[in-house]
Amino acid sequence: MRNFFRITAIIMAVFCFMLIAVISYYTCRLPDSFLCEQDRELNINTVFNISAGKSHSLSAALAVKTAPETDSVTLKLMGMIPVKEAEIRIIDRPELSPCGKPFGIKMIMNGVMVIKTGSVATQSGDQSPAETAGIKKGDIIRSINDKPVYSNSDIEKAVALCSDEKLTVTLLRDGNVINTEVHPVCSSDDSSKKLGLWVRDSSSGIGTITYCDTETGTFGGLGHPVCDTDTGKIIPLFSGEIMNVSISGIKKGKSGEPGELHGFFCDAGKCGTLKLNNRYGVFGEIDSSFTESSRMPMALKHEIQTGEAVIYSTLEGCEPKSYSINIEKVDYNSADSTKNMIIRVTDPELIEKTGGIVQGMSGSPIIQNNMLIGAVTHVFVNNPEKGYAVFCENMYEMSHAS
Repeated sequence: MRNFFRITAIIMAVFCFMLIAVISYYTCRLPDSFLCEQDRELNINTVFNISAGKSHSLSAALAVKTAPETDSVTLKLMGMIPVKEAEIRIIDRPELSPCGKPFGIKMIMNGVMVIKTGSVATQSGDQSPAETAGIKKGDIIRSINDKPVYSNSDIEKAVALCSDEKLTVTLLRDGNVINTEVHPVCSSDDSSKKLGLWVRDSSSGIGTITYCDTETGTFGGLGHPVCDTDTGKIIPLFSGEIMNVSISGIKKGKSGEPGELHGFFCDAGKCGTLKLNNRYGVFGEIDSSFTESSRMPMALKHEIQTGEAVIYSTLEGCEPKSYSINIEKVDYNSADSTKNMIIRVTDPELIEKTGGIVQGMSGSPIIQNNMLIGAVTHVFVNNPEKGYAVFCENMYEMSHAS
């Protein structure tokens, strides 16, 4: 009998330890907020069932038509054991048209980006006015002497017009506005005044459109921001266009060397306007020619499951095809907001042609259970068959919140 109680105590201790471990894991891994439809309970696709406790105010809030936009709920393990408090925001689930077509991007920056600072040869020796003024790589120059700057030529004009006085430069650095003074110097090479700056005022590239909203004529694409190639900073958008693109070739990816889709801008030219470039992609208005595919519901993040799915992507011409993938991991609290899922390409045709995921496929929509769940964003450099994806919920929410 004594052995029976000892074994029972050990089993209970192990059970309690495992229960505490499971609760601690979900407390850390589950997000603090969710979207939920009217009249629907929150059930999260996890190994152990996690749902909103019915004893909280959620059920009452969802039962009335005048429900508040947000509410607080208790997430419970197996419907019984409290795990954490979370916020729920009630929404009308959007229906979107998954796309998968390639598009070209032409962006004009809001200001000019400093990609390099350096020395200017003068009669007094090498000098670096920009560095002396504290200007750094990645800074956005917004104005000089209170006059807006949109191009390299604007800087050249401001420098040429100054006499010996310093120029007041307004910068944007990591979201903070900085004012500094810089004194141009005369180059001994060509007698012109210089600041010791190399800047960029525009960018272009190719990606994939994730979805179109036929009701509003808007779109979302890429799933990650357009960044400057030299600084890695998100390019601040002043204006931009999206262009029709045809895929003309593929550089196959291999371990340590990402592949790439090659394409060209079509004669049809502009097919839409860029409005936003943020951490979840590019967004704007698009022509009706991109909204021909059928609409489907957007999945909310808690509905996404590991397992089979498909992506829509274009490997030649302008028309997308579907390719099979497997979702290996869903991460609600990824440190990188564009890496919510780990996916693996399983389609033999896609692997044969591209090696897996290649540059230019960013934005390819992911479909699971007849719902649009997300978009391809990054490739694993050492394993091109695997990559990351972003929740469509994140893209859609950010496009409407900005």
